[in-house]
Amino acid sequence: MPGAPRAPWPRAVPLLMAARFARSIGQGALVVGFTLYLHALGWGAARIGAVLSGALLLAVLLTLLVGPASDRLGRRRFLLGYECVVLASALLALCSAQPWVLTAGALLGGFGRGANGAAGPFGPLEQAWMAQDLPASERARVFSLNAALGFGGMALGALLGALPALWQRELPGALAFRPLFVLPLLGSLAGMALLWRARDGVVRAAEQPAHQAIAAAPAQPTRREQNGLLLRLAVANTFNGLGIGLVAPWMAYWYALRFGHGPASIGPALAAGFVCAAFGAQLARRLAQRVGLVDAVVYMRAAGLALLLVTPFSPWFLLAALAWAVRSAFNRGTVGVRQALVVGLTDESRRGLAATVNNVSVMVPRAIGPALSGLMLARGWLVAPFVVAGVFQGAYLLAYRGFFGGISAARP
Repeated sequence: MPGAPRAPWPRAVPLLMAARFARSIGQGALVVGFTLYLHALGWGAARIGAVLSGALLLAVLLTLLVGPASDRLGRRRFLLGYECVVLASALLALCSAQPWVLTAGALLGGFGRGANGAAGPFGPLEQAWMAQDLPASERARVFSLNAALGFGGMALGALLGALPALWQRELPGALAFRPLFVLPLLGSLAGMALLWRARDGVVRAAEQPAHQAIAAAPAQPTRREQNGLLLRLAVANTFNGLGIGLVAPWMAYWYALRFGHGPASIGPALAAGFVCAAFGAQLARRLAQRVGLVDAVVYMRAAGLALLLVTPFSPWFLLAALAWAVRSAFNRGTVGVRQALVVGLTDESRRGLAATVNNVSVMVPRAIGPALSGLMLARGWLVAPFVVAGVFQGAYLLAYRGFFGGISAARP
């Protein structure tokens, strides 16, 4: 009701948000520094792409194992375990530049991948936990704010990723990047402390799914109907994942190849993108209140697609960085709204499954992208990854609108 007081958030929600912010700072720093670190160590583009793809494939396997199980066993223990793994990976990377150490860090700790503060393969657990006991009317607001906090932390981390330029004399060459691993280490310590205070409640079955309320159907949707919605989601996300994986993990490396810039300028450029994404998350929430969840995603992602295609043809670094940053507002800014839609596709007892399907259907094709674009970049094809990514992003928009247009009238 207009003017009615908002329902209080469950205790776990602000704690999960704070953990995401702490985690995102280290992720942002390594989005800037990790591929540049490997490049300084002499790793080629094809080898880096293979490691990034392998990390995403392993994340898929872990998500498949723990996502549905979390609906029965609880979420906190898995998330605490993830923080321990990241902490150990960062500690090893601080001490050694051995290939197996850095490969393990990429595979287990998600180094260089950037997840906007999400807990890697356990991100679906966070989504399901946050939605638990949260009124449906608050979900778009909470998920958009959560995404904005993640982007804000990533922006701060990306700025800190420029620090190696300050101590290159004292720590020459690749060694200058190694202190950046302190940031994910500290973020995991903070995340563990916050998650320990959060209560993992009991999952209840048979909450009315959001799409049922939208359609005003009197009967509870069957499992078959819910599975059909999840299948459509997976098909659309396949195109999205391919489009993301071809370009996003490579931007720091691409700036270095295309314009010859280092972390001192690449860090602020990527930080600007995350700042824009944080504002974009709030824009998406407000737009969804006017035109509906699905149309808000389609309109904003269409603008992001145009800017994606502008980026590789920009003749100057500043113009390319500006196009990519503004593109982040329209593209990444929709993540909270999309998550709000996903958690309403099923009843509460299957919310972990829905979030898992959402993540896995993006991550599997996304894992293919870095290996393919790594081969392109190794051949000197600096424009091709963007063009191919644009084709897949366009297909995603058509599929998303076609599959979920019937519930586009939903307003949080």
